[in-house]
Amino acid sequence: MHSSDSKPLTSNFGAPVPDNQHSLTAGERGPVLLQDHHLIEKLAHFDRERIPERVVHAKGAGAFGYFEVTHDLSRYTKAHFLGQVGQKTKVLARFSTVGGERGSADAERDPRGFALKFYTDEGNYDLVGNNTPVFFIRDAFKFPDMVHTHKRNPQTNLKDANAFWDFNGLSPETTHQLTVLFSDRGIPASYRHMHGFGSHTFKWVNAEGKAVWVKYHFRTEAGIQNLTAEEAARTAAQDPDHATRDLFDHIAQGLEAAWEVSVQIMPLEDAETYRYDPFDITKVWLFKDYPRIPLGRLVLNQNPANYFAEIEQAAFSPSSFVPGIEASPDKLLQGRLFSYPDTQRHRLGPNYAQIPVNCPYATTAQNHQRDGAMVVNTNGGAAPNYFPNSLGDLHEAPRHAEAAAPVEGAFTRSEYPQANRAGDFEQAGLLYRLMKDDERERLVSNIANHMRPANRMVQLRAIHNFYRADKDYGLGIARHLGLPQAEVEAVAAMLAARV
Repeated sequence: MHSSDSKPLTSNFGAPVPDNQHSLTAGERGPVLLQDHHLIEKLAHFDRERIPERVVHAKGAGAFGYFEVTHDLSRYTKAHFLGQVGQKTKVLARFSTVGGERGSADAERDPRGFALKFYTDEGNYDLVGNNTPVFFIRDAFKFPDMVHTHKRNPQTNLKDANAFWDFNGLSPETTHQLTVLFSDRGIPASYRHMHGFGSHTFKWVNAEGKAVWVKYHFRTEAGIQNLTAEEAARTAAQDPDHATRDLFDHIAQGLEAAWEVSVQIMPLEDAETYRYDPFDITKVWLFKDYPRIPLGRLVLNQNPANYFAEIEQAAFSPSSFVPGIEASPDKLLQGRLFSYPDTQRHRLGPNYAQIPVNCPYATTAQNHQRDGAMVVNTNGGAAPNYFPNSLGDLHEAPRHAEAAAPVEGAFTRSEYPQANRAGDFEQAGLLYRLMKDDERERLVSNIANHMRPANRMVQLRAIHNFYRADKDYGLGIARHLGLPQAEVEAVAAMLAARV
């Protein structure tokens, strides 16, 4: 029996399926016949239901909503979706852990991805950041190595504290992010109770072609809430999907998750003289130097109708810009401009932009790219697939050319310019000294407990970085590990002499 409004079950090509519970067999007992094309289609599709998971940010949750402009900053950018107070733009947000697989626990100590897709009237704009304002490294060349140390050992297939602390101990620029990661904010209680950041420096360009540097801040309206290491362990055991569940259930109850959005703005010329290189993602711009300026409000109020179609297939890339927003010379950002869309081509196919969740809503993609796996539109029809052509089917838009910026210097592989700049330990030390005594104690305890399985020399070298940020910081970690102060100071002196 079926209801009067039910629809017939069909194959992928629309043919009715006579029986969706029994295979076509030779006799009642079988064997099963190869000619049962309905069975083969069903099994073959099932065999292919899993696409490759993301290399990083594999475990995530998402929701739809809108971004509303609350303050007019059009004097800084010509981006249409930021141009008028009260203007709303549809948004997709995806939150995630970084190092774990799709089946990992939401309560792991890990940065949280904070990825946004703005469906603007000029195309899609993606802002792909984290819940931390800084990152471990500042050059994309080190990104695969960093990620490998967050993943599994190639022999044991287990998480490897020795590799993690070996890499970080040899990479002093990680000290600031590690201080954030192992602090109280290292494990957010939910995706609703954490801030978000664009993290990188970007360029805004106004209608007159004048540019400024900009950083994005998203401050949760629900207030910051975090889990201690002990609470996180219990939560991971009781409900590995607690943050995913919290976001979905909160919105399903008709409630909203919301963030106040602001920006820091730096004049172009300040980049040459500011104490911290403004393109170094391991550093922040101090608020006393560049205060936050209100911009808008991000609201999430709609759950996906289907997780796979709308969240798992969602493809984010910091290379998805709109006129008025451009890249900066940030070396890590420059690498991500290639790496992110490239991984989507591998994961989803070369035509991933045709998947509905990735399509621009208010405009149609028009270019001469054709063919490839999974073309689901008209593939350009009879129009030319080359440019220029005498038919004049499409034209360029020179008024949206990137803002000119001077470039100088020799080809080189180097760090950011060091002259008159602060080192890698200053901001980590500042953050440590801003903490209350109990916060510092939890910080050093968290680091020591994670570092404990590493070998002694790896521990001492890693502690040296925290020691250089603040002597009490490094010695506190050593105390938890039972390492003598004299040994820590001897290693610190030895390593400092090599610098």
